[in-house]
Amino acid sequence: MTSDTPAPPPSPTPPPSSPGRLDEALAAGTVVLDGGMSNQLESAGYDLSDELWSARLLAEHPEAVTEAHLAYFEAGADVAITASYQATFEGFAHRGIGRERAAELMTLSVELAREAARRAYAGGVTRPLWTAASAGPYGAMLADGSEYRGRYGLSVDELERFHRPRLEQLAAADPDVLALETVPDADEAAALLRAVRGLGVPAWLSYTVDGGRTRAGQPLEEAFALAADTDEVIAVGVNCCAPGDVDAAVATAARVTGKPVVVYPNSGEAWDAEARAWRGRSTFTAAQVGGWRSAGARLVGGCCRVGPGAIASIAKTLRTG
Repeated sequence: MTSDTPAPPPSPTPPPSSPGRLDEALAAGTVVLDGGMSNQLESAGYDLSDELWSARLLAEHPEAVTEAHLAYFEAGADVAITASYQATFEGFAHRGIGRERAAELMTLSVELAREAARRAYAGGVTRPLWTAASAGPYGAMLADGSEYRGRYGLSVDELERFHRPRLEQLAAADPDVLALETVPDADEAAALLRAVRGLGVPAWLSYTVDGGRTRAGQPLEEAFALAADTDEVIAVGVNCCAPGDVDAAVATAARVTGKPVVVYPNSGEAWDAEARAWRGRSTFTAAQVGGWRSAGARLVGGCCRVGPGAIASIAKTLRTG
């Protein structure tokens, strides 16, 4: 090679053969979550006015789910939350989908997120990417807005029996973490914490809240304390809530549990369950996340109505701030 010969471009850094353990990443710094699955699918032209919500597309348009995950990875998210929030054996049965096929679709939800990670790596992303298998509350299966109320009239034992089979199925697909999310009621949290024991997959527990209480009205100190001594739980926090409710919740979760805090609020708009539509205006900005991180948040992203643009801003803020 002469001095006039241009040097070859550097070889791209290969993607990690394994992203490593998420809990170790949280100990080292902040990890960026994705945003809302439903709004990303709706923006691509899919109608989600259905009791199964985005879970319906696992059967009908799985490629759309992969593309939605990929959009968030390309925007800067480190974690894809699967489209299994409303994927339950009971919910699928209501649509005439048998147990065997329902199990296949739950497994597929994890595989689609992994496929999105493979495509992101092929496209040049080199940071570690993780998959979180979503398990929504009992109220999500009812599809009547009761995930924002709790108090279903079921015992902790009954709720555990509901959650355990699908958590077993999701865990068998070997996600990096189980996302026990949008939990409105401390009783349901207790059931979920019992249901994840022995599954061999870590979990995070995230409540939907109203002010300093769960949607069912329990004080957040008591609700967070349930997870403090649960070894399977690697993070505790809030999601699917107003951005203004996050600050106090982060501080409380960190103080009560001593665990990393997970935070992914809605845009600030309010869900009208009867009309199945969002009302109001967005109040969520990336400028808020620095304070959340300072208070103990280590998993930070967005939930309903928070899209790739907002996640890109969050990622930039957390990686450069």
